[in-house]
Amino acid sequence: MKVSDYPVGVFASIDAGLGVKLEVVRELGIKTIQLHTPAKASRTAGQAEKFAGKLKDYGIEITVVFLGFDGETYETIARTAETVGLVPKATRQARLQESFEIADFAKLLGVAAIGSHIGFVPHNRQSTDYTEIVETVRTLCDYLAKNGQALHLETGQEDVDSLLQFMDDVERSNLYVNFDPANLILYGIGKPLEAVAKLGKRIRSVHCKDALATAGTPGVDWGKEVPFGTGQVDAEAFLRALFAAGYTGALTIEREIPEEPQRQKEEIGQGVKLIEELVKKLIKS
Repeated sequence: MKVSDYPVGVFASIDAGLGVKLEVVRELGIKTIQLHTPAKASRTAGQAEKFAGKLKDYGIEITVVFLGFDGETYETIARTAETVGLVPKATRQARLQESFEIADFAKLLGVAAIGSHIGFVPHNRQSTDYTEIVETVRTLCDYLAKNGQALHLETGQEDVDSLLQFMDDVERSNLYVNFDPANLILYGIGKPLEAVAKLGKRIRSVHCKDALATAGTPGVDWGKEVPFGTGQVDAEAFLRALFAAGYTGALTIEREIPEEPQRQKEEIGQGVKLIEELVKKLIKS
């Protein structure tokens, strides 16, 4: 292992919305990003060429393009279940088609991985809903395979055992995991270090994100997101577990804070420094 095996990244955005602005990424000297899905009007061949040129000038590489859809909301866990990902039946087919379009845009940018929250998958594997969602993800994986791309399902809505079972049921070799340790705490569904050990080499991208568990009812009430290294994830132990699982790749900071450049620079900058220090320490040990 060497330090260059673990470039620091940040979750970024072209448009207003989720993610750190590209100008902040450049100022901090960060060399990799995960990109939140641009608005439909921005997903053109011309925009892809223009954006790719800017990234080349900045020396920044996109590692994952994340799916995002109109109508999704994370205001409560219950509303997340109703609105997020490919699970909600009313929007499933339209979102699947949009996923194809996003994948094609990512291909124009030279990105080989698409990330997504799938949504709250039903627990009854014999149900029609479960079968239909499995088939939907198979269809998406097959489309991505033709593009030379993989799908990274983000940890969050499902406990790790259910996620593993779902992935096994989908039966596609280009289906992997984007591991977000904070989400297991925020949703109240498991312990991050145990989950890393179980998922192992299926982890192909990560979010360096931190959180505090809810003081209310886990799985019903949200926990609280906090800067990486200040919550219950245990940043050093998390990175150690990733290394032990054989992970190499970008360590991408995801921090959902207002689009205030100075605050973004300060908080993301602190996260970058912490991760770089921990990587050096763990590689030497």
